[in-house]
Amino acid sequence: MTAVFVEEGLDKGAIWHFGEVAKEQRALAEGKAWADLSHRALISIAGEDRLMWLHSLTTQHLEKLAPGEWKEALILDPQGHVEQQLFLVDDGATTFIHLDTEKAPALLDYLNKMKFMLRVDVKDVSNEYAILRAPGKTDSVGGPFALAPRSELAATTQAFNSANLQVGMWALEAERIASGRARIGLDSDYKSIPNELGLLNKAVHMNKGCYRGQETVAKVFNLGHPPRRLVLLHLDGSAVDIPSHGDPVVYEGKEIGFVGSVARHYELGPIALAVIKRMTPADAVLEVKGIPANQEILVPLD
Repeated sequence: MTAVFVEEGLDKGAIWHFGEVAKEQRALAEGKAWADLSHRALISIAGEDRLMWLHSLTTQHLEKLAPGEWKEALILDPQGHVEQQLFLVDDGATTFIHLDTEKAPALLDYLNKMKFMLRVDVKDVSNEYAILRAPGKTDSVGGPFALAPRSELAATTQAFNSANLQVGMWALEAERIASGRARIGLDSDYKSIPNELGLLNKAVHMNKGCYRGQETVAKVFNLGHPPRRLVLLHLDGSAVDIPSHGDPVVYEGKEIGFVGSVARHYELGPIALAVIKRMTPADAVLEVKGIPANQEILVPLD
């Protein structure tokens, strides 16, 4: 297999595909694929107070996180806008977080500022550990994931390859988009709140104590509706080109939102996640770069 690499963006340096895109996507759907995610950053947090501390800082309920259980969590700014998207696992002594590499410096800086007198030790361990998308049917957070010391990476990948197909980011991203899972940095902008992106009762636990930005999340949930909503766009497959990240979404000649992630899916054809105005009719046929698109509702209008 000849690997084609991602040249720019959040996954720069990762494998994009191996030349047989449909085969890779089918293997992933069947749970018989794995992927190298070692381009992503890894941060470790040790210390007795780690879970209580992370519980207080994030949108997720983490106080009693069971060893080996993966969770998705967010860090919000004081106005409720999404700053960080984290994927966490605990081994009973240390919590490991994987995230987009470009977001890691800001997260490390924030966590170190918030330690105060608590018993926590924060480290960037990206050079010591790697994250892999392990074989198996896709779970709610995009896993199953495997955390491997880099000294054992060759042996781990050899074991995965013995009965599974290695796939690239194209397959993973197409599956994620089709499942309607938003990726912060692609399907969000500076004013995105969790309510708009279908993250409530997923990355955002709705029955936990206070965290930064919670007031906005609760107020919008209890008293109103978010101004925008995430949708899955099914694009007209007769077009040669597909939209790009950031392209405007148009309805009746007016711009109503923007395209986030885009991919060609082995069954669905060209698809995209987009954030559009909430009150756009559910049956409206939208347009992106002149390409007609039907919307699949991910975040309810009402």
